[in-house]
Amino acid sequence: MKVTRIAYSTGLNAGKYAALAEQARRLGRVRSEVWQRYGSVAGVGSGLTDRQVRDRWLADGTHTRFGVLANAWKETVRDAMADIAANLASAKVEVRRAITRRTTDPVERKRMFTALKADRWAVDPFLARQMRTHWKRGRNRTHDQIVVRADKYNTVVDRRGRLWLAVPGLERRQMVRIPLSSTVAPTGTLRLMLRGGRVEVHYQIDASQMRSSQRPCGDRTVGVDKGYTEAVTDSDGGRHGTRLGQLLSSESDQLKERNRRRAKLRSIANTAARRGDHAKAHRIRANNLGTVKRERQAARHRARVRTEIFTAVHRAVDKAATVVAEDLTKSFAGRTTLGRNVNRRLAAWTKGVTAEALTNVSERRGSVLVHVNAAYTSQACHRCGRLGRRSGDRLHCTSCGVVWQADVNAAINILQRAGDPDIALHTPHHAVRQILQDRTDRHRTRLPVQDSSPATAERRANHPNRSAMSNN
Repeated sequence: MKVTRIAYSTGLNAGKYAALAEQARRLGRVRSEVWQRYGSVAGVGSGLTDRQVRDRWLADGTHTRFGVLANAWKETVRDAMADIAANLASAKVEVRRAITRRTTDPVERKRMFTALKADRWAVDPFLARQMRTHWKRGRNRTHDQIVVRADKYNTVVDRRGRLWLAVPGLERRQMVRIPLSSTVAPTGTLRLMLRGGRVEVHYQIDASQMRSSQRPCGDRTVGVDKGYTEAVTDSDGGRHGTRLGQLLSSESDQLKERNRRRAKLRSIANTAARRGDHAKAHRIRANNLGTVKRERQAARHRARVRTEIFTAVHRAVDKAATVVAEDLTKSFAGRTTLGRNVNRRLAAWTKGVTAEALTNVSERRGSVLVHVNAAYTSQACHRCGRLGRRSGDRLHCTSCGVVWQADVNAAINILQRAGDPDIALHTPHHAVRQILQDRTDRHRTRLPVQDSSPATAERRANHPNRSAMSNN
């Protein structure tokens, strides 16, 4: 397994940064060309690989329009083609779910799955319609990145112990030397990202080289519920990453106030421009409406959030050989009446980072990650299965008469959902609700389960109280 590490430039002068910015701008045109030609149905139908695209551009002279070195634009083509493939693969996930909902015939499912995998979906009306729905035509917006091949750069340490990274410039044999704040030399293919006068050097290392990979996992099976106020809550009642909600809420409130002030200044600048006072408008835009400081603060916030989430997941994996987590990749459309402030805070919820942390940490430390259907895990009582009333962090069960801590209750439901024979990962939420209601109705009337054996049914009929107690 590979993990990404980031090294930052320090004390980079303006001339070097301008040279790198110009190179990134030209390579952005290369990305736009790739997306324009091959990021659509026609491009997928051509079946070309990145190497075939490079050979075609070398033959027809397309590469001469870019004004960058050959290795630079070739690596950019490879990277853009990989982005198109990833974008297509993410759309196919939703189409596979649509296939599962459409038919239960295994032969028909296999036919459509095979056509989807082989990119022959354009000739099937249903698959073509689903792909048009879930796969939107992409557009390149990346003009600040440079991909450098592993054999095209070098590193050196000066007399003061500072690490320098030399990468190719726009001219042959012209290297741009970047001072780094790290003492560990990057390895492999590099991705340079230009962020407001500073360069981020992204590279990958083997996860086995990390200290966290040497930490053993636990020996139990634990269910975890992803939350907003805390990163994860396990089925034992442990709450990990309790500062997450405070970080997200404070950042959301600060952004609200900052954007309100920026909007006022932008309005003053626009009014000055309409009156003809362009000097005042320029001063406001140059000195008060910049994005460099804002982007740096946002990067620090993201780093703090990732640290909190990954630390929380490590604590959960300390006790778990098998981690059962809810699958929150599916979005649920519907009207919300929570108010603007709450909706704005929930929009910053980093459940994707939590899912990434669960996947990476589990794989590095040797635990197994099992995804289950998330429908109604936060609304059903884990004891009786009846849907309760959720109020903040508490769940009121109208059947048991018990008030549960909502996140702990959800984590227990997630753990139980792993062995549920009736609720699969992609079972629609309305079907899950019906299954839960049928189970609670059977428990209330003390009817035998339909798929149980005759002996089991007779035993439950003779001892209804014992059967009800075992189910609870």
